[in-house]
Amino acid sequence: METSNLIESFSEFKDIKNIDRATLMSIIEDVFRNMLIKKYGSDKNFDIIVNPDKGDVEIYKNRQIVDDEFAEDSFDYDEHKHISLTDAKKIEPDFEIGEDLSEKVDLEYFGRRAVLAVRQNLVQKILELEKSEIYNKYKDKVGDVVTAEVYQVWKKEIMLVDDEGNELLLPKTEQIPSDFFKKGDTLKAVVSKVEMKNGTPSIIVSRTSPAFLERLFENEVPEIFDGLITIKKVVREPGERAKVAVESYDDRIDPVGACVGMKGSRIHGIVRELKNENIDVINFTTNPSLFIQRALSPAKITTIKIDEENKSAEVFLKPDQISLAIGKGGYNIKLAGKLTGYEIDVFRDTDIEDVEDVDLDEFTDEIEADVIEKLKSIGCDTAKSVLELNDEEITRRTGIEDDVIAEVRKVLASEFED
Repeated sequence: METSNLIESFSEFKDIKNIDRATLMSIIEDVFRNMLIKKYGSDKNFDIIVNPDKGDVEIYKNRQIVDDEFAEDSFDYDEHKHISLTDAKKIEPDFEIGEDLSEKVDLEYFGRRAVLAVRQNLVQKILELEKSEIYNKYKDKVGDVVTAEVYQVWKKEIMLVDDEGNELLLPKTEQIPSDFFKKGDTLKAVVSKVEMKNGTPSIIVSRTSPAFLERLFENEVPEIFDGLITIKKVVREPGERAKVAVESYDDRIDPVGACVGMKGSRIHGIVRELKNENIDVINFTTNPSLFIQRALSPAKITTIKIDEENKSAEVFLKPDQISLAIGKGGYNIKLAGKLTGYEIDVFRDTDIEDVEDVDLDEFTDEIEADVIEKLKSIGCDTAKSVLELNDEEITRRTGIEDDVIAEVRKVLASEFED
């Protein structure tokens, strides 16, 4: 029964995909040779034949035929290495002294304990090797995009399985905030970290890594894949906004246009994969002033002062461009700083003669958003349009309380003080 279990164990492993045939055969032979050494003290006069297709193992014991006198009287006689001529002829009458006799050894001969030990060693060594092969395979895939199926969803992470049944982990911190997956869904992610924990490979994938966005561009834009366009740098605020600096070594190729595609055909697929993340593709330049201007797009800069020593930049814009430069949630200016490597400070250009009015959206740091929305709902989009109305009319049309109106007036009026 134990021998049958041993062969069944062997059969289970013969189809393992992560281990090549030669390595599998070598491990199985090694396990059986250890058994022979424990039994006989040596494995030198044994042949082991591994049949991976059938899922079994054959062991042959090789002995030299010696004359009967040597077998009976010599101290050098070893029953595991030698066999008398008389005993040999019982097996095959034509045998002669000096020939080698090879006999098949049944696994039952080694006993129940030995067979159990072989079974356990075989299982352990195969599993260890398989884990090692999975680790090595994914270690070489760090930075590559993989497609996997959601197997289990937990609060802090999602377990995925690839085409070969290997387990991958997508932590909550590596998911885009708007990601929502259920069991059976297929998703893409980039392999970010591979390590061994207690002998088991831990494969971490990410959808928030800049490398994920970079790989998506390589897949969608042939010019990037072919090396005609290079991605210089990628910065992201996952699910919100991303900036990608690209450069072409061929003057005939517009890197930005190639990445966006005809009517946005190429970038739309990437945006959908990233849950509608807003992606700005920027033409890279070594000119820091021009690079910062491009990075702050769609805002239009009036003046820029760069401090190379401190890696900082003071950017001056018209009042109606400041909110564009900062962007929703401050993501535009934050990512522009990361992309260019400069600490960017934004200022209103007070030298502009036409500063009669300022957009209400410029005061979001000082006035509540709902108050601004109420004022805009009655057509007051600028500071002066609010100041021109009296308190009673504002209250009647918006329902804003008097003390709030007074505070708003104070904030708006300070904008026009010298």
